[in-house]
Amino acid sequence: QVQLVESGGGLVQAGGSLKLSCTASGRTSSTAAMGWFRQAPGKERELVAFITWTAGTTYYADYADFVKGRFTISRDNAKNTMYLQMNSLKPEDTAVYYCAADTNPLVSHYYTGWAYWGQGTQVTVSS
Repeated sequence: QVQLVESGGGLVQAGGSLKLSCTASGRTSSTAAMGWFRQAPGKERELVAFITWTAGTTYYADYADFVKGRFTISRDNAKNTMYLQMNSLKPEDTAVYYCAADTNPLVSHYYTGWAYWGQGTQVTVSS
């Protein structure tokens, strides 16, 4: 089992920045991918960004089109922590942001394809 704990959400004005963190514990050596999803009220949970790795710390990252150029995903392997730097935030970025992890490096872009989840952290962007 892998446990995930997010932090860093909050209220920010449009154009501002926030940095989310997700710390993993438990059987972290079994994981090969971590990602951020978000879910706004009345909407389906959607993939924001993900990062994958193999033995030897090779990383691949990708982003949803609606955050490309504004958000950056990263991972500190020594701390078992993933980050999401969010810049140029827009009101439409308002959502609960969830951290996810899986043992399969072939990442699913759909939330049902991920095994482990954090509790979520609220991000609210005011106009």
